[in-house]
Amino acid sequence: MSILGIILTINSAHPLLTTDYLISEDKPLTEERAYWLAWAQISGIGPTALQRLKQKFGTLARAWTATAAELGQIAGFGRQKIEKIIAERSQLNPEQLLEKHTAKNPEFWTPADPNYPRLLQEIPTPPPLLYYRGIVDPQETLGITPTVAIVGTRHPSEYGRRWTRKISSILAKSGFTIVSGLATGIDTEAHTACLEVGGRTIAVFGNGVDMVYPRENKGLAEWVVKQGLAVSEYPAGTRPNGRHFPQRNRIIAGLSRAILIMEAPERSGALITADMANEFCRDVYVLPARLDDEKSYGCLQLINKGAEVIPITMDKLLEMLGAMPPLDVGLDLNIIESSEQLSLELEEKTETAMPDLEPILEQVFQCISTEAIYLDLIVQKTGLSSSEVSSSLLQLELLGLVTQLPGMRYQRS
Repeated sequence: MSILGIILTINSAHPLLTTDYLISEDKPLTEERAYWLAWAQISGIGPTALQRLKQKFGTLARAWTATAAELGQIAGFGRQKIEKIIAERSQLNPEQLLEKHTAKNPEFWTPADPNYPRLLQEIPTPPPLLYYRGIVDPQETLGITPTVAIVGTRHPSEYGRRWTRKISSILAKSGFTIVSGLATGIDTEAHTACLEVGGRTIAVFGNGVDMVYPRENKGLAEWVVKQGLAVSEYPAGTRPNGRHFPQRNRIIAGLSRAILIMEAPERSGALITADMANEFCRDVYVLPARLDDEKSYGCLQLINKGAEVIPITMDKLLEMLGAMPPLDVGLDLNIIESSEQLSLELEEKTETAMPDLEPILEQVFQCISTEAIYLDLIVQKTGLSSSEVSSSLLQLELLGLVTQLPGMRYQRS
């Protein structure tokens, strides 16, 4: 069964999960994604405007046929902008545009697609088009696998390089996906150290995914594509541009549950990433350094603003990152007044939403308790193949019955 099929099946039996961002109300998925593409071609329509259109009309397909009067009810849509929209959309056929665009860019997502990263859905300005190359991991796109960004200066000290490599490799070994921007310096060290230990990494480009910048990272980029994923909001053939990189940084922050700033001077793109992370309610951690180290002035500023200091021991760092709250799946924790009340509500929801499990799912589920258990031990206990167990665990996670912890460990939710 496809991942979309799994999600739709689970949604019908599990009210805590929602797919209203995957499928439009009255249009097939492929048609709705055509309208995301078409709207993205209209000059003056950026991510913020697209979110307002979606909120107002429910789907971008419906927004495409909106009258001038209806468009005028949206904040920021003045007379000149509306006239431009009406003129430009009359020259576009969304379905034909999608077919032509896909010929040059076969691999891209819109927010209407099931594999569009769920964490990006949470930010105010998700890219309407996200191009990719490499190996897609549904557990990453669904926000199940923990993702951590590691960023910093292009000219790090030996101290910064050493700690970046150490932290990246430890997190990768512990089941985290490392996100960075493929720039020289800290980004390069983070990607490389992750890949060297067999980990997953996501590189966010400020140009098309068919191009590499900087050139000296061409080999690293190919390594990323073979073992991880490269993403960009810019189509094939887009060359590097200084204006693209601040926008690229919001995607790095949006894709990550936490951001680690290793070294950053006062004027650093890493500080932009940190600011966006704060805006998106992500955790920000900073590598401590000497007070007279210019390469870390930006880090010191972040600490003064309340950023967490990366702890001395890696066990403590893993504990802090492992304690990040799971993605919200519909339970309003604000109404919970006590741990006893929370337990009662969870028991009630489990009793009403617990689906009948297929035999293999039931076999895997019975091997898991509230105490964490490693993947290989589940394989050993069930006698099933690794692929069967991994597939079953993914379905159990989507059902909300099992939670994955760092280090490929699982426990009952």
